[in-house]
Amino acid sequence: MAIRGSLREASLPDVLQLLALGKKTGCLSVTDRSSFGYIYFDKGRITYATIVNRRDRLGEILVKNGVVSSEALQGAVAAQGKHNKRLGQVLVERELLSSEDLKQYIHVQIEEAVFYLFTWTQGTFSFDAGVLPDDRESVVSINPESLLLEGARRVDEWSLIEKKVPSFDIIFAVDRGRLKSSEVVLTPEQERLARLIDGKRDVTALIDESGLGEFDVGKALYGLATAGFLERVGQSRIVQETASSARVEEHRNLGVAFYKTGMLEEAMRELKRVCELRPHDAHARFYIGLVAMRGRDWSGAAALFRELSTNPAAKPAVFHNLAYALERLGQLDDALAALGGAVASGAADDAQVRTSRGVVQLKRGDAALADATLSSARPHFGKRAPSAAWFHYSALAAAMMGDLNRAVALCGEGLAAHPHAAVLHNTHATIQERRGDSRAAVQAAESGLREDSTLPQLHKNLGDCLYRAGRYDEATDAYERAAKLDENLGADLYFKLGNIRYKKQDREQAISFWERALALEPANDLIRNNLDLVRSVTT
Repeated sequence: MAIRGSLREASLPDVLQLLALGKKTGCLSVTDRSSFGYIYFDKGRITYATIVNRRDRLGEILVKNGVVSSEALQGAVAAQGKHNKRLGQVLVERELLSSEDLKQYIHVQIEEAVFYLFTWTQGTFSFDAGVLPDDRESVVSINPESLLLEGARRVDEWSLIEKKVPSFDIIFAVDRGRLKSSEVVLTPEQERLARLIDGKRDVTALIDESGLGEFDVGKALYGLATAGFLERVGQSRIVQETASSARVEEHRNLGVAFYKTGMLEEAMRELKRVCELRPHDAHARFYIGLVAMRGRDWSGAAALFRELSTNPAAKPAVFHNLAYALERLGQLDDALAALGGAVASGAADDAQVRTSRGVVQLKRGDAALADATLSSARPHFGKRAPSAAWFHYSALAAAMMGDLNRAVALCGEGLAAHPHAAVLHNTHATIQERRGDSRAAVQAAESGLREDSTLPQLHKNLGDCLYRAGRYDEATDAYERAAKLDENLGADLYFKLGNIRYKKQDREQAISFWERALALEPANDLIRNNLDLVRSVTT
């Protein structure tokens, strides 16, 4: 389960200390107004950190430390764009620094990102266990305690710096006459900035062009301002925001980052801003569709993906997501047609698309065809294990065909690859129960609930197993938890609760449950007969 909170209630250093002491592994996402950052942990140690839309400081750190020249860095950046490689990889290939030096400065880069995040005091944080960084080559291992001490010192200094440098859009001018006459010896950072301060560059531009980090620039400006050498002459922020490519990219990146960490309202805000600036931005509209699906707005998502699918250049993912939304709406024929569009646009060998075709075929009641389609999808996963969804539906297809042993084997293999997939535990419980192995079914359901206790169907299936075993009090607890999570889970749940109450001679409560069951399934003659029988006896 994710850990979430407000930075007003718990400071980032406190959160880091908690994760370190708990030896947690996963990703801590942090947001402060329109900024977004990640810190990754492995057994309590920091392995990676990055800030969305903050220009990569690695090159600047290398220039600042004299490791590479500005000219060499510019050449490497140009080559990086041409060959789609990481900057560090290009620098190593050009023998401008060694792999060991690269690791060292990546370490510094990650520390600087964490220190910058320490200055955030508003917004929220969210920790998701088990999430690893995409850039596995840049991971390090840092003891958070070593950063906490330095971070605390910097935060204290920032509180002073902000009195002179309240925001990064401030523009300063240098009183060069006073500076020259004072004969004060400046620090190297102050000298570098003094040459760049021209009454036009704001603080952000000074950071970008000096090659210094935010803290070093802020500290240097604070010293110059305190000595009376700087004068504030304006701000760079304009009232009317223009739809520049950089601004659109910034909102889009933030929207995607918010979406990936489950912050759907924030994601929608940023993505809608992209659409205001650039109404036909397909990438932003695609993610708006994903946000709609996460919010279970299947109709809205289907309409959006259908519109995007009319673009001749639409990618397979558009058709695939359209198919998923249509499937959830019960429009199975249209879903198959959308999956045909995914195949036509280049996803014929895509394992997930083939899996989705099998799912829709299964929901249409054609277990044999679904089984064949799902089997054909497996080789396309390559060396990696098939998805949890593939195992789930493959096991269901096998069970529907009467091959319960193969279904159990598929569940076992799937759980070995995806031990935390609660839905797969649920499938395992259902199939074991159908085989008549109530003990194994109960164990499977309980294992699933340890992974996700919010899944109502798991509580329902556990209740079914306990019900058949005659353990009615435990079954009642399980059914009631299921009903609390989803009061419309199904007529069978209330039917069995009514049966249990009737066995305990609580006829009034039994009638109440059966009436609820009949309301959910009016055509169920068994429920109606039970009600008629008990009512006739009581009258």
